[in-house]
Amino acid sequence: MRSLTIEVFFDFVCPWCLIDKRHLDAAARKLAELRQDVHLDVFWRSHALLPDTPEGGVPYQAFYVARLGSSEAVTRRRAQVQQAGDTAGVQFAFDRIQVLPNTAKAHALMERADPARQAKLVDRIFTAYFLEGKDVGDGSVLERLALECGLQRDVCSSPGADESRAGGRSPVATCYPIQGVPFFVLDGSSAFSGAMPSETMLDAILKALDAV
Repeated sequence: MRSLTIEVFFDFVCPWCLIDKRHLDAAARKLAELRQDVHLDVFWRSHALLPDTPEGGVPYQAFYVARLGSSEAVTRRRAQVQQAGDTAGVQFAFDRIQVLPNTAKAHALMERADPARQAKLVDRIFTAYFLEGKDVGDGSVLERLALECGLQRDVCSSPGADESRAGGRSPVATCYPIQGVPFFVLDGSSAFSGAMPSETMLDAILKALDAV
């Protein structure tokens, strides 16, 4: 059976990463229908967008008003993101989010998870943050999410921020100028940036298979 590896560089505070995870899931399902001879291995790689965020996070709404310049600009940006989210079946609840978290603990937890449960945990943390407004920088919140996903309690214990920043980096990442996320590397030999629909992702995957 042919194996294809996809490395996904992402951060939990990036709504486009959640959108593209759902698109990737859809592309993977379609690939399974078209190419039953292909086994897809997806690895999630930490790439913090705001690594200097205080450990306790900062007020979410105020952060984005300062970042984009006005409440009106924030509203326009969220409408743009939601329009893209509609294509992936994601209904964002930006008004429920109170804290922009430091994502180091979340990434560290993700990296400690068993590969078989990693994708489920990544999705659960995303939905807890963007759909439920949970503070995913809080260790107790992360522990509950991890237990929901079937992780053992010793794995759920929250490691320090330094551990997350030191781990989860792929050697192939140094070959590509990752300016933002989501960013996808296929078999370590080709790459593309999100956000893109599942059909475009599937086409990129098929081209990577044909290139071998």
